[in-house]
Amino acid sequence: MDYDAVADELYALRPEEFTAARAAAVAAARTAGDRELAERIGALRKPSLAAWAGNLLVRSRPGEVEPLLRLGEGLRRAHQDLDGTQLRELSRRQHALIRALSAQTRQLAQEAGHPIGESVLREVENTLHAVLTDPGAAEAWASGRLTKPLSATVGFPAAAEGAGPQPRTPAEAPGRPGRKADDSRSDKKADDRQRRRLAEARQDAAEAERELRTRKDEAAAAGQAAEEAKRQVERLQRRVDELTEELERTKGEHQQARFAERSARERARDADRRLREADRRAATAAARLARLT
Repeated sequence: MDYDAVADELYALRPEEFTAARAAAVAAARTAGDRELAERIGALRKPSLAAWAGNLLVRSRPGEVEPLLRLGEGLRRAHQDLDGTQLRELSRRQHALIRALSAQTRQLAQEAGHPIGESVLREVENTLHAVLTDPGAAEAWASGRLTKPLSATVGFPAAAEGAGPQPRTPAEAPGRPGRKADDSRSDKKADDRQRRRLAEARQDAAEAERELRTRKDEAAAAGQAAEEAKRQVERLQRRVDELTEELERTKGEHQQARFAERSARERARDADRRLREADRRAATAAARLARLT
């Protein structure tokens, strides 16, 4: 009994199946006499719905894993190198790829019998953003064993902390003793200020981007709800029209039935009257015959 195989099997299950399957695996490990394995399996945590959806994407679309990981590496390298052109191109690809992966995740969850709402989808998207900014998050996501959604760090810490190459110190001007040290300190302070401003700008941009994604999600959800409500109104209006038509038809049939009933009663009365008259004529004829004989 192999731990990795058991873990992969458990995290491939639907959330409601996880607990019972984990208990069965723990029992099997204990029966096999492997107490340590049983404890390790018992320590595996049930994934949240967002984590399960992320794992489902990794397992169902393995071909989508590597492109996101490579994009994250490129983004982190571009931030470290302060390569604006490369950052703009990779950021454009980042938005398109995350939108595509989010749509795939929603579809996969729907097909697996667990539709996810906008709040869970935002957690899935936050996990994908975390994969792009944090190598550790990327490794955890690619394992397909998440237990909870990941949170993206604001900006790229390595770049914000000055992990990129340091600017060269200007050469000392001839005949000016001590100028090199003064210029070096001045340049270092300017570099520090520039890095702080850059980190703050990245933080503001990341927060604005998250806010924009949230507002887009809310607008999309509201639009979808409005469209569904419109379709429901149209369905009910069609039903009202059908019932109104059926009611009018039934009223007409009812009136015809009442007319037919009155006509039948009148015919019955006429027939009864003619019967009584025929009975009287028969009695009169019989009496007359009796007198003549």
